[in-house]
Amino acid sequence: MPLAARDFDPTETAVPWKVLTARGHTVNFATPDGLPGKADGRMLTGDGLGVAKSTLTADINGRRAYGEMVASRAFQRPQSYANISSQDFDALVLPGGHAPGMKQYLESRILQSLVAQTFREGKPVGAICHGVLLAARSKSADGRSVLFGKKTTALTKQQELSAWALTYLWLRDYYRTYPTTVQDEVTQALAQPSDFIAGPFSVVRDAPSRLQVGFTVRDGNYLSARWPGDAHRFASEFATVLDTVSKTQALCSP
Repeated sequence: MPLAARDFDPTETAVPWKVLTARGHTVNFATPDGLPGKADGRMLTGDGLGVAKSTLTADINGRRAYGEMVASRAFQRPQSYANISSQDFDALVLPGGHAPGMKQYLESRILQSLVAQTFREGKPVGAICHGVLLAARSKSADGRSVLFGKKTTALTKQQELSAWALTYLWLRDYYRTYPTTVQDEVTQALAQPSDFIAGPFSVVRDAPSRLQVGFTVRDGNYLSARWPGDAHRFASEFATVLDTVSKTQALCSP
């Protein structure tokens, strides 16, 4: 699970970590400099979010998972981007986040190359929110995005612009990582616009007891989701992808 040095979303990182480790998987981290990353604090405290605080801030499940994750040995001892190889892992999880610190992660040529190699090898890749943007920017040998020909979701234009409008007076473009919305850039990388699936609009977050509230799109070994409110379903379904791949590999082994 590669992370930005700062400003990654705590829920989109910690909930998948918690679910996957509970299912017996080992989750390792990587950051630009090999030092522990730091989540977007505003997503933990709600400072400056005004009337949208209850909707946009990490809920109790996300905050608890984040506290457990940052205390873990793996989180405290990440590798650096430059020292990881696709041979080092069986699957890749790409969390999101929208604050300025995410640009180093989203624009990393090292990560884009790693994502492309992981897709070429057919290993499971899970991407949520802006993590899908990193995947969309990763190129296959033919110069097309690794998402070309696949169906995906990501942070939708409606979600991004709604959060931006609700907080603009106080936070200006805090919710606009780039002038182009995530949905618009991701859609441009796809084979056809209909391959982007927005799903139903929701301001309610899922939870371990209500996975049906979340929304994901699966295309083979690639799984995508939209925002922190999909994180539990995303994590649960990605664990299922890993289990399916493991069983297939076991059956194909001599």
